[in-house]
Amino acid sequence: MINLGMASLRLYAGLVGCRSGSCARSLRTLSGMTVSQIDEEVAKLLELKVQLGGDEGRHQFTLKTAKGTRDYNPKQMAIREKVFNTIISCFKRHGAENIDTPVFELKETLTGKYGEDSKLIYDLKDQGGELLSLRYDLTVPFARYLAMNKVTNIKRYHIAKVYRRDNPAMTRGRYREFYQCDFDIAGQYDPMIPDAECLKIVHEILSELELGDFRIKVNDRRILDGMFAVCGVPDDKFRTICSTVDKLDKMSWEDVRSEMVKEKGLSEEAADQIGQYVSLQGGMDLAERLLQDAKMSQSKQACAGLTDMKQLFSYLQLFQVTDKVVFDLSLARGLDYYTGVIYEAILTQTGPVPVAAAQNGAGEKAEEGVSVGSVAGGGRYDGLVGMFDPKGRKVPCVGVSIGIERVFSIMEQKAEASAEKVRTTETQVMVASAQKNLLEERLRLTAELWNAGIKAEVMYKKNPKLLSQLQHCEDSGIPLVAILGEQELKDGVVKLRTVHSREEIDVSRAKLVEEIKRRTSDV
Repeated sequence: MINLGMASLRLYAGLVGCRSGSCARSLRTLSGMTVSQIDEEVAKLLELKVQLGGDEGRHQFTLKTAKGTRDYNPKQMAIREKVFNTIISCFKRHGAENIDTPVFELKETLTGKYGEDSKLIYDLKDQGGELLSLRYDLTVPFARYLAMNKVTNIKRYHIAKVYRRDNPAMTRGRYREFYQCDFDIAGQYDPMIPDAECLKIVHEILSELELGDFRIKVNDRRILDGMFAVCGVPDDKFRTICSTVDKLDKMSWEDVRSEMVKEKGLSEEAADQIGQYVSLQGGMDLAERLLQDAKMSQSKQACAGLTDMKQLFSYLQLFQVTDKVVFDLSLARGLDYYTGVIYEAILTQTGPVPVAAAQNGAGEKAEEGVSVGSVAGGGRYDGLVGMFDPKGRKVPCVGVSIGIERVFSIMEQKAEASAEKVRTTETQVMVASAQKNLLEERLRLTAELWNAGIKAEVMYKKNPKLLSQLQHCEDSGIPLVAILGEQELKDGVVKLRTVHSREEIDVSRAKLVEEIKRRTSDV
């Protein structure tokens, strides 16, 4: 038997990192035990250490955001706010009202509305009797809102986050949690007038954001369905073939054709006939030509869609946006709820393919430019509200969604490439002092400016150095500094300094607010 002293045993326990009450009891037990018995007790101490969580019970966190999500720093948020303001300003210019809906809906509300994309819906655990899912988009909740509140006409916009269990591609602005900016017109109106306004809105927003050259592709679900019918696609395969055609912006025609034939069971003859049509692009002239087409003219559905397409282009000419709009028969948009006109805006550029485009796998003929991805999409969905109304009453709707995350990615890349500094605050003036013991005077002046609606800052130190205060203005982009000193206080003035030019003038205290507003009116 080996008789170990308590000091030695405490050292032994310290080596295994155990300091709990259980360890203390084990130490008393260890005194006077054999080596083998001590080993057993030490093993117990080590097991207890594991149970307590390692180093003094501290949990080791994995510091990362969930897959498909991200944080946004102040610079990125400043860019986002600028983009949001541009978009909201456009929506309001067109007379839209704002609404909001819950971030989760009853699962049955969302089920069966998104075709093959329904598998991307996030389902939540049962929380007391209701099966819920996170919203996949803002359109289906809007339709539920209209039916539930018996709204028959509204022009609304809605900006909020949506969720999709997609494979994220962060460099392309594709996430699992992301914002959507939607504009929709609900109500019974004459054909194509609201539809043309939606396309005008897309044109305005993309032009104002100055993202680069863009193109808006338009088509019509009735034209697509008529095309499928005359090409020999069985009725029960319309939606699944439509989902495959929708992949033409990501896959070659050969791959799309292969999926139609080998995976969807379509005949090679039908696939080849579809291929002849989906390669066509044009404007009003293409709609007129297809109305005379031997096959397409046999479909009443296609003819109705083509007639409306001609009407749409006549309105777009009045809105002066036809330079960016193209009638493209390959555009399908895979969502099940579309019933009429559909459209999608893509950014294009000539020259080398950027990283984002290369990862997107997108590519077009050199003379047409290189696609760098969809930044807006939408269409007409006249039957969606009727799915929720108890009596099946339909409310015709048409809308557009701006792909805001991709816009953010492009704007952030442009900001990084530019030497221009992005301001993260809107502070107009910094209240500073040139001497010590003037904290009370700085706080008094700051309060006066706040009360007058001036955006002002003051440094949180009793006696900050003037150089430190001026440097903060340089770093933050604050345009003006209001400097107080003993002489200024005696004379009833404030020394107002313009940061970028370093010009200084004395301004009377009574006129300071007016002078700051005048100098920062365009900030």
